[in-house]
Amino acid sequence: MKDRGNIKWTSIMLPEHANLLKEMWARDEWNEKPILDEQLVMEINLKLQLALHNELTVEVEYFKNHDYHKVRDKLLAVDPLNNYLRLEGMELPLDAIVGVWID
Repeated sequence: MKDRGNIKWTSIMLPEHANLLKEMWARDEWNEKPILDEQLVMEINLKLQLALHNELTVEVEYFKNHDYHKVRDKLLAVDPLNNYLRLEGMELPLDAIVGVWID
């Protein structure tokens, strides 16, 4: 719950201070990037290999800009040397991926 005291005084604050206060509240709602355990990383790699080998569509959940996003697309390539995953519509860094599901 936000403090009413901050809202009460924003009318007499400088605009810069009010903006900093809004930014502080927005940062409080940011998500933290999860740390994946070794078993989950192996499971994600196995699903990616299976989807690539069988030309399957995948749903990938990734973490970007302090939030989770999902994309469903056809998997084209996985490049561990350059650390990216290529889908038909976009490229993602491998370390941003937090979940993979095969259709």
